[in-house]
Amino acid sequence: MKRFFIPAILILIFCGGGKEKKVSVQKTEVELAQKKSVLIVIAHSDFRDEEFKEPFELLKNSGFKVTVASTDTTPAKGMLGMVVKPEILISQVIPDSFNALVIAGGTGCKNLWDDKVLHNIIRNFYDKHKTIAAICIAPVVLARAGILKDKKTTVYPRVADEIKPYCGEFTGRDIEISDNIITGSGPQVAKDFAKAILEAISK
Repeated sequence: MKRFFIPAILILIFCGGGKEKKVSVQKTEVELAQKKSVLIVIAHSDFRDEEFKEPFELLKNSGFKVTVASTDTTPAKGMLGMVVKPEILISQVIPDSFNALVIAGGTGCKNLWDDKVLHNIIRNFYDKHKTIAAICIAPVVLARAGILKDKKTTVYPRVADEIKPYCGEFTGRDIEISDNIITGSGPQVAKDFAKAILEAISK
């Protein structure tokens, strides 16, 4: 069984002054990324492992601060056995603390479809034009939050009927990007989903 615990790391950087008047302001991609924080929401049980792991690892390795939220802060278990300890409750999320929102899928995500607190968080991100990404059956949460009315969207094929009445156009593609919203069709495209998120928030 994999255990996936997220450490909190505090880095203090001190800059000393010098005699030279010219100071280089060029920053690496990692330095720029460290200024951004991403929230990943997972179901407390039966989230889909790859749909969490791929974005989490790619974003962390690219220098982003990633926080995991769920409906409980005791260890959450994925469908394939991964164990993740969420750092905060969904109800404790302060949207202004994050630059992007990612929602992993999995069968347990159905318990989040009608989560009103999560809906409010999603609408807050949407109103501020922040990146919102959902994969597998998680795009249904976005639909029920009311943000897909004029958007192209994809979702796990078995729940397509849950989303079609609420989106501008259902495409059924592996990955769909419509303005600031990214949707993915399932675990088989988790890596591409993660890459799309990284590209969107690195601009």
